[in-house]
Amino acid sequence: MYDPVFAAKSNLGYDTENDILMQVPEPRQMAHPQSVQALDTGRLRAACSRCSLQDLCVPMSLSTEDLKILESLVETIGPLHADDHLFRQGERFQSLYAVRSGCVKSYIDNENGEEQVLGFHLPGELVGMSGIHDSVHQCSALVLDTAMVCRLPFDELSEMACHIPDLQQQLFRLISNDLRASYSLSAYHAADERVAMFLIGFGERMVTRGFSPTHFVLPMSRQDIANYLHLSPETLSRILRQFENRGLIAASRREIRLKNLDVLEKRCPHEFHFRDKVSIT
Repeated sequence: MYDPVFAAKSNLGYDTENDILMQVPEPRQMAHPQSVQALDTGRLRAACSRCSLQDLCVPMSLSTEDLKILESLVETIGPLHADDHLFRQGERFQSLYAVRSGCVKSYIDNENGEEQVLGFHLPGELVGMSGIHDSVHQCSALVLDTAMVCRLPFDELSEMACHIPDLQQQLFRLISNDLRASYSLSAYHAADERVAMFLIGFGERMVTRGFSPTHFVLPMSRQDIANYLHLSPETLSRILRQFENRGLIAASRREIRLKNLDVLEKRCPHEFHFRDKVSIT
């Protein structure tokens, strides 16, 4: 059975996983959505040492010299706009992408041509890891709103990680977080448990980025959220109304306020309480 963590470790040289930009390049006119590989982005270099997200996506212990080497590999792309693709399912895998601003949705088209949402990637998170094993992207990555991303060529990143253990461990940590997120929202949990986990988990992700953990605007549509949680849009709306009627949340379109975290967390399944909990008080 294919083990993505084992595959990632092998490829990385293991023996045997609001506006936050410092600088934004001039916008580019785009006639229609397309893959980033086809865009004339130039060689715009990201300044990791000056990026507000460096503690999320690069190890804090990297030396100044190592950080400069990493910067030399990274290409900043954007601004990208809603419905632009970073890559599409079936395309050749060459790079990982770190979201710098905005939100990116990963999804697959199943054998019936239906879309299944796999995740939503926020600033500081990596996209494209499922392509590591066989050098083919196993999903597509779609920009949901205006975004900037950093492109990291995987071969060069792998070689660098072999010589910098802290960078290697950071990549494994990010891969592990990605896998854990996909398991925690699996379809065997009750519908209201999945919704509660999603809302609390999103709040925890926001607080690590310096935003309110209890009052936020979701960058994705309710239809996408329902798809991600393996629910119908009607079921999602019904559960949100139930949460509102019980005083657990306040919801207005995409704006969410978490009002009673203690009770909301009790709706989460047992294993959710063993996560690395982030304080959101």
